Amino acid sequence: MSEPKSRRRGAELEQAILDAAWAELSETGYNRLTIEAVAARAGTSKPVIYRRWSNRAELVLAAWNRRLPARMDPLPADTGSLRGDLVKMFSEIARRVEGMLSEMLAGVMGETFRHPEITAVLRERLHNSPLAEVLTKILAEAATRGELDPLELSPRLIQLPINLVRLEAIHGGEKITDDTIHALVDEVYLPLLRGLELTARQTAS
Repeated sequence: MSEPKSRRRGAELEQAILDAAWAELSETGYNRLTIEAVAARAGTSKPVIYRRWSNRAELVLAAWNRRLPARMDPLPADTGSLRGDLVKMFSEIARRVEGMLSEMLAGVMGETFRHPEITAVLRERLHNSPLAEVLTKILAEAATRGELDPLELSPRLIQLPINLVRLEAIHGGEKITDDTIHALVDEVYLPLLRGLELTARQTAS
């Protein structure tokens, strides 16, 4: 049995574990990934890993998140219009998605995200997603300007912009253009918000 590589601690140890988890995921896939293999590759032990992440799904998502571009600013500048704010938000999402969807990353994502335990962790994290804060701010400012009635979105509708952009990136195979962003806002998301506003008015009347 090989000796531990070094007595690393803190950020250095965490980085080694996450690098090892990503390497294992890329080489073996989620089904065959084990905490034992990650620990061996990182030169540490299973208890050390479990003190930081309670299960395999959380570890994999932490490794995944380490490879994302910087988090979206939860408080973007007000452009002065609902459409302008949504275009800015969708553009930022596109920047982040394009940063992670290389051919290899897309393949790993498709294989990994089909597992129920991953989906459960993602659903839990969605409640604290910066996107929820972004959208809440955008809708509140639109209501203040009188552009839109106050709306409260479900987690599924909060996640929709990411899913729309991700589908464009995966199926389009090219850089997401401004025209695509505008189409997603004008043809999908704005009409959806208007529909929700109309439904709420009809329910209240």
